[in-house]
Amino acid sequence: MIAQGELVIDPVLLERFGYSGPRYTSYPTADRFVEAFDEDAYRNWLRKRGIGGFARPLSLYMHLPFCDTVCFYCACNKIVTRDRARGSKYLRYLAQEAAMVADFLEDRRLHQLHWGGGTPTFLPRQELEELMGIITRHFTLDPEGEYSIEVDPRSVEPGTLTMLAGLGMNRVSVGVQDFDPVVQKAVNRIQSAELTRAVVEEARAAGFQSVNLDLIYGLPKQTVEGFSRTLDLVTDLAPDRVALYSYAHLPHVFKPQRRILEKDLPSPDHKLGMLSAAIDKLGKAGYVYIGMDHFARPDDELGVAQRQGRLHRNFQGYSTHAECDMIALGVTAIGAVGPTYVQNVRTLDEYYERLDNGMLPVLRGVELTADDLVRRAIIQSFMCHSQVSVEGIELAHLISFQDYFADELDDLRRFAEDGLVEIDDEWISVTPRGRLLIRAICMVFDRYLRTQRRAASYSKVI
Repeated sequence: MIAQGELVIDPVLLERFGYSGPRYTSYPTADRFVEAFDEDAYRNWLRKRGIGGFARPLSLYMHLPFCDTVCFYCACNKIVTRDRARGSKYLRYLAQEAAMVADFLEDRRLHQLHWGGGTPTFLPRQELEELMGIITRHFTLDPEGEYSIEVDPRSVEPGTLTMLAGLGMNRVSVGVQDFDPVVQKAVNRIQSAELTRAVVEEARAAGFQSVNLDLIYGLPKQTVEGFSRTLDLVTDLAPDRVALYSYAHLPHVFKPQRRILEKDLPSPDHKLGMLSAAIDKLGKAGYVYIGMDHFARPDDELGVAQRQGRLHRNFQGYSTHAECDMIALGVTAIGAVGPTYVQNVRTLDEYYERLDNGMLPVLRGVELTADDLVRRAIIQSFMCHSQVSVEGIELAHLISFQDYFADELDDLRRFAEDGLVEIDDEWISVTPRGRLLIRAICMVFDRYLRTQRRAASYSKVI
């Protein structure tokens, strides 16, 4: 058992509770969405937004799916191509979808904007400028808003970050994964530390308020020693945030992973060693553990939001803007409006056909029930604050917590017996020993998993 700051790494408990489960960027999770929630249902909720003056702040996600090479570990919704003309066509349809959705909205002021992928910087500068033009034609950027983009240093020419800052972008997430050349070759992502440093330094010089680096542990050919060297390089770059993801090897779900040999994957003990090294080095470098797989400097907005109890979790991970309505544009994109989630169609052909026919490209979604809402509130509170106020849930949802969740509380007691949670009449609190197993704790309150466990497509908790 290793104690590190506010985390305790107990290999025995990680083995016992480290089964597969959702990451809870939403509840219900996306695999519970249904096609009965269609375009008409989405249109109806867009119309309802703002009725009576109760519209929530607005966030916009734009999915840019193209990559010019495939990283073998990737589990994202992407389209691998070297044909840059496909990006131009896609932007025309994004503009069409943006116009259709914006027609339903009275308040179009954006508090958040995120460009994700794929690789957004697959698009050349002119088309990135065009993309921002599409947005500003239909929406207004709040001067105090958060506007972020994911970048791949291999596709970012010098000056691109400066240009993006000029467009209004103020946060950037930089893909790294691992700096070890042997690991990079094994996952088909060759990216030098010098190239990454140049992107980080340009982002800072251009005035980006927050720089995040993405890392993955558990990749083929990784070793504890090699990953420790990567961590040293990362802390030397001194990003504001670090996302540390556990690699989930699911080749039956994600085809690129079939090119990874299982014999090259590190053992569970070595993977745990990498996690331990990361927690230790990031802690000593001054980062605080936000939750799940995120670390931040104490003065970063995520760190401040965590201390102030304002942390929120959505499809982009942890956020400082709680309870936004999220409009999502582009193929496969997932949004949230009111008590609903909605996802677009999966293929470009379907996406283009729907828009050509004047239809919103909705594939599926879900309208949350009262039961979904109370369980979502509990899971959000665990994921963001590591505790749940029993009275707060009772007052907000008009239930008796002890009666409504009698079975869940019975199940939660085995976590309490192992020191992962503490339970009393007022609070359920996750202990330092339980924070790394927060997903397993949340699963206790997941009604869908309680009635029909479907964990095969989920990643392992650790």
